[in-house]
Amino acid sequence: MKRNITLAGTWCLSSDSSRNISCDIGIPGDIHSALLLANEIPDPYVSKNESQVQWVAQTPWQIKRSFFISESELNQAALELWLESLDTIATVSINQQVIYQASNQFQRHIINIKPVVTLGENEIEILFHPVADIAAERAEKLPFPVPWAVGNNQVPHMNTVRKAQCHAGWDWGICLLVAGLYEKPLIKPIDNISLRYVENTQVFTEDSCQLSINVEYFAYREDTHTFILQLGEQQVEKTVTVNEGLHTIKFDVVITDPQRWWPAGYGEQPLYDLTVTVANQIIQQQIGLRELELITEPDEIGSSMLFRVNGRNIVCKGANWIPADAMPSKATVEKVDQLLSDAVAANMNMLRVWGGGIYESDTFYQLCDQKGLLVWQDLMFACAQYPSTPEFIADVEGELNHQLKRLQHHSCIALWCGDNEVIGSIGWYPESRENRQKYTVNYDRLNRALDHKVEQLDPSRRFWPSSPCNGELDFGDAWHDDNKGDMHFWDVWHSGKSFSAYREVNPRFCSEFGYQSFPSISTVKTYAEESQWNITSPVMEWHQRNNGGNSKIIEMFTRLFRFPQGFENFLYLSQVQQALAIKTASEYWRSTKPVCMGILYWQLNDVWPVASWSSIEYTGQWKQLHYHAKRFFAPNLVTFVPKGKLLNVMLISDLDSDTKYHGELVKYNFAGDVIETVELDVVSPKDQSVVIHSLPNEEDNQHFWHVKLTEASNHQIVLENDYINVPWKACELEQAKVEWCVSEMDNGFILTLTADYPAFFVQLSSALPGKFSDNSLTLLPNQPKEIFFQSEQALSRAEIVASLSCTHLRDTY
Repeated sequence: MKRNITLAGTWCLSSDSSRNISCDIGIPGDIHSALLLANEIPDPYVSKNESQVQWVAQTPWQIKRSFFISESELNQAALELWLESLDTIATVSINQQVIYQASNQFQRHIINIKPVVTLGENEIEILFHPVADIAAERAEKLPFPVPWAVGNNQVPHMNTVRKAQCHAGWDWGICLLVAGLYEKPLIKPIDNISLRYVENTQVFTEDSCQLSINVEYFAYREDTHTFILQLGEQQVEKTVTVNEGLHTIKFDVVITDPQRWWPAGYGEQPLYDLTVTVANQIIQQQIGLRELELITEPDEIGSSMLFRVNGRNIVCKGANWIPADAMPSKATVEKVDQLLSDAVAANMNMLRVWGGGIYESDTFYQLCDQKGLLVWQDLMFACAQYPSTPEFIADVEGELNHQLKRLQHHSCIALWCGDNEVIGSIGWYPESRENRQKYTVNYDRLNRALDHKVEQLDPSRRFWPSSPCNGELDFGDAWHDDNKGDMHFWDVWHSGKSFSAYREVNPRFCSEFGYQSFPSISTVKTYAEESQWNITSPVMEWHQRNNGGNSKIIEMFTRLFRFPQGFENFLYLSQVQQALAIKTASEYWRSTKPVCMGILYWQLNDVWPVASWSSIEYTGQWKQLHYHAKRFFAPNLVTFVPKGKLLNVMLISDLDSDTKYHGELVKYNFAGDVIETVELDVVSPKDQSVVIHSLPNEEDNQHFWHVKLTEASNHQIVLENDYINVPWKACELEQAKVEWCVSEMDNGFILTLTADYPAFFVQLSSALPGKFSDNSLTLLPNQPKEIFFQSEQALSRAEIVASLSCTHLRDTY
């Protein structure tokens, strides 16, 4: 293969004369990160420093470096400059000659620079223009006002620019209008053929998979070339005479006895190596073989919404994904890999890539393929109206020409969704609310263009118009209509309803719902001095982007809990409350199976340290919610479901075989005395939700129920849950003393926990970096529990013991 010339590495970053700044920048990378590293700006994530760095986005910036072209490279038919994730409005020059104008972060830019390079040293320069000015200019030229994401974006008219919408701020996000180049820039010497994309379609029979593989390429002149395709152990060659221009060559390959790819929890994720080579060019992929359908069929309720993989109906369990960091340089492969691994560790099998961020990197989707994480892929539109001018639609179509072809081969991608909440936003803004018909037509023009592109470029997957959505050409209220389509249910957080409201809806697929919490004290310490350790301090309020968010958290405290004492207990209790909210919804909706076949809470991760709906803090620490998700998303779940005057104990299974359990259902008082015991020997039928016992559902602030089941064939698998039907504040909890002993084992430590009285939401913390296998537990007297702690560095037992602390619900008041 011919050597590509990489332009990754150190470039020179400089401002215009208004600032007179010059420093190094690492490419791939962003300007804010470079300025931070050079001590030209304070850390935007600390205190209220965000306000001190807004000038960066208002300044033109130039990056440049030199590169060497040899005589053999100069003799090639073309020298292609490949730029991806170029953010956003940029002028590209070679040797001080303008060669390209870029204006879409999501397109791939391929420019033949041979006419402008010379033998030896050359210089490339990219000038980044301030986006806000151009957005305003574009808005002025529109034929009618198009409402932008007021209340989320802090910079107007970002909907006119094809850039990550959350870069201008969101209700969980910092406003950093970053700019830069986030993928490795390359110069590819091309003697004739330039490979662009490799896509495949799969048709299964009983014992084989027929693959049709399309290879897109550009030829610079007429010639004869041999294309070689290697798939697993098979090799196929085709020799063709190519003409100048863009072409596609098709291969047909049959794999007998294919190993099928499955979502996590449903099977393995075998991947086949696929390689295409021609004329010193190569594309390498790993592909999974699987059948996937989105089933939306009328039924007695309304219409189903479920994903069927390899003939099996899948319960999608997971969360919404936002960009891994507000500064793209910090969204490292290691960080993304850890977040995705944490999702799988919590028994998730689907992530929704939200439409106000970015189409993620190749690495993201490769990791999802490997880990078995299905991806609900939004196209990049969110919470605003968008132009439908021919120019805007043409720009978007160019974006999709790249993104759909780039991502089509990934087995993880489950569907293409047109946008996030754009249908609903027609009713949010005065202009569109007062002229709904006009703005509905405007929406439909763009949405149909998206639909057409998906149908043209990836007919193997469904296009879903919007999220939430009741279905094709259905502009109904998918926030409240729960009998079809996907639902966003926000009545608890945004409307202040009680957690019991989650049991008053029965979504077919809930793709968004959430409840906020504060981050842990260890994360708060990264951005707030101790003098700011108060929920209503300026810095703590700065790191809360949802209007009234802190008040919502505190008001719900007064309904459910006794008011906490001390700042750290405020943080802890907010995470208890968040976990309870999402647990209530998820366990109930799982119990309605097969009515509800998708539960994706908002949100998995944070882009900076902030109070938010995430279950993983910006620092990577798991909130209590994430530990609860590991339990309520487990393949088998035992839970309590109130139904009128009855309290049903239910077993839910996502497994493909029956499972036998034995255990007991126990009524305790808060001193830990056993009041009543029900022995249970039960079967959890495969892929079903069943009632295994019913009790009177009586208000009782003296007792709680606890169920514990052990799998008959594997005693290490234990299902547990507990239930009270009054607010925790009504219960007189004993001041439990929680103790632990620590023993060493390979790669970590075993912590054995005991308590003298029942202790609820027992959370262990360590001042040292590491992960607990479980947390936010119920501890019962004389029933020790073991937790594994995996440290991130070599530590002694004494160091671990000294680093540990513990909190439980009774400690908060």
